[in-house]
Amino acid sequence: MRIHISIDQQRLALLTEQDKLVKSYSISSAKNGVGQQRGSFCTPLGKHIIRAKIGDQQPINAVFVKRRPTGEIYTPELASRYPGRDWILTRILWLSGCEIGFNRLGRVDTMRRYIYIHGSPDSAEMGKPGSIGCIRMHNHDLLDLFDRVPVGTPVEITR
Repeated sequence: MRIHISIDQQRLALLTEQDKLVKSYSISSAKNGVGQQRGSFCTPLGKHIIRAKIGDQQPINAVFVKRRPTGEIYTPELASRYPGRDWILTRILWLSGCEIGFNRLGRVDTMRRYIYIHGSPDSAEMGKPGSIGCIRMHNHDLLDLFDRVPVGTPVEITR
């Protein structure tokens, strides 16, 4: 299995090693566009792998802060109490860049930038950029993807 993320199409495709489409999901990438630099709040391009899978056995809408479940479950009421919070929900697929100097090491390191594929509130619009760098998915789609891919799965992010 491998993952291809198209920024222009705002789609994530799960593919077999023979490039047969298994499933396609709508996503939301960074509202600042694409870019590699730390602090840019852009989605990094290039070849990555899933370095870690976080949140197995957590309930849907479980809230994560710094990759740890807070014990909270996302609701609109919780969101109104924390209006500026970047909601990371349900599961995390933590990405690591594979291209030294482009998306790995130094000021361009995807993993050190904490770039994930993660769940979001149901109200988060998919199909258009809106994140601060990560790849957002609806929770049910993320649960499906999470169960299909192991750590080490290749991920390529292109325009």
